[in-house]
Amino acid sequence: MGESFDIVIRGAKLRGEDAGLRDIAVADGRIARIAPAIDGKGAQEIDAAGGLVTESFVNTHLHLCKVWTLDMMHEGALQAYHGGSMGKAMSAIEQAAVVKENYDAAWITENARRAVALAALHGNLHIRALADVDSKAKLEGVKALIAVREEFRGIVDVQVVAFAQDGIIREPGTTELMEAAMEMGADVVGGIPWIEFTDADAAEHVRICFDLARKFDADVSMLLDDAGDPGLRTLEMMAKEAIARGWEGRALGHHCRAMCLYPDPYFGRLAGLLKKARVPIVSDPHTGPLHARVKDLLEEGVLVSLGQDDISDAYYPFGRNNMLEVVFLAAHLLWMTTREEVSRLYDMVTVDAAKSMNVDGFELAEGAPAHLVVLAEPDVMEAVRNHAAPRAVVSHGTLVDQDEMTRLAARPA
Repeated sequence: MGESFDIVIRGAKLRGEDAGLRDIAVADGRIARIAPAIDGKGAQEIDAAGGLVTESFVNTHLHLCKVWTLDMMHEGALQAYHGGSMGKAMSAIEQAAVVKENYDAAWITENARRAVALAALHGNLHIRALADVDSKAKLEGVKALIAVREEFRGIVDVQVVAFAQDGIIREPGTTELMEAAMEMGADVVGGIPWIEFTDADAAEHVRICFDLARKFDADVSMLLDDAGDPGLRTLEMMAKEAIARGWEGRALGHHCRAMCLYPDPYFGRLAGLLKKARVPIVSDPHTGPLHARVKDLLEEGVLVSLGQDDISDAYYPFGRNNMLEVVFLAAHLLWMTTREEVSRLYDMVTVDAAKSMNVDGFELAEGAPAHLVVLAEPDVMEAVRNHAAPRAVVSHGTLVDQDEMTRLAARPA
C-alpha cells in the first residue's frame, strides 16, 4: 500500500521538462515528492490533466491601502501621472493625497481584503504591500494592512511596508510615524526620496529609512526616480547606502522610470553598482508611460521583477492582482514576445520576484514549501495568452478555498 499525502497533483506538466507528465505529492506544508507516478493517495487529489504546474505568483509592489479609491477623487492625478514625459509626476502624487484626508482603517481593510482575496484566486500568494504613512494617512493604512495580513496568514503572505509616500523631510513628523508603524508590526521600511525638494534632503530621506531598517532589522523598499527627469539619481543613493550599511540584498528599488532617459555610460556604471549592492528592480510598465530599462538590466545581470503596482486608484484604473495579466501587458510594453522572453517574464512574477522579496525556499522542488498553481494551459506561452485564474491553488500545502475567496473578493452591492 502506498504512502498517504495531504495533496497529490496528478499528470502535471513542469516548466523546462519535455519528458512527460509528473505527479506532485504534498505533505506537512511541503512538496514531498515529484515523480512520473506516485504510488500513494492524497487526502485531496487534483487532476492537472496535462496542465502546467509551477511555483505560485509573487507581487513585489502593490499600494494595497489605496485599492479601489479612484472613485473617491477626480481624475486629475491620473492625467498628470500618465502625461507623456511624466514631468508632472510629483503633481500627481500631491493631487492623489486628497484621498488620505478621509483615511480610516475600517474601509481600507474592506478594500484590501477584496484585493488579497483576488490575489488568492489568481494564485498570487506573496505580496509586498505599501501603506502610506504621513500627516494625513497617519497610521490608518498600516493598521488596516496588518489586520489583513493576519486574516490571510497561511493563504496569502503579505509583507506590510510603512511607506513615506509624501516624503520625510518635507513632511515633519513622518519619521516618528514611520517608527511607530514599525513598532506596530510593519515588516518593511518604505521610502520615496526623489520627491524631496533637494538632493541633500533626498539623501537624508534615504539615511533615515536605513536607520529605521537597522533598528528593526527590516528590509527596505523605495520608490525611486519615478518621473521624466534624467537628473534624478536616488537609485544610486540607495544602492550606495545599502553597501555602506551592510544591507546588500535587503533593499529593493521600485519604478526607477527616469532610468530610460539615462545615457548609456551612466547606466552601465549604475548597473554595476546595483549588482554590488544586490539591489533588485521592480518595474510596473503598465502604470506609466516611462519605465525602467528592463531588457538592459537583465542583460547586465540585475535581478528584475514585475509588480501590479495599483488597483483602481489615482495612478491606474484597472488591475486584478493577476500577475499573468501583468506579464501579458509587460510582454507588449517591453516587446518581450519570444518564448524565451515570455518565460523570463514568467520568472519575474515567480522565482525572481520571490528572490527580490527574500522569500525563502521558493521553488518547485522536493522539500520546498508547497506554494503552487495548477493552470489549465500546457505551457507558459498559452498561460500568458489567456491570463486566466488557475484551476487550483496550493498555499502552504493547503488547497485554497476558491469559493470563499470568490465571496471575499466580490464587489459590495
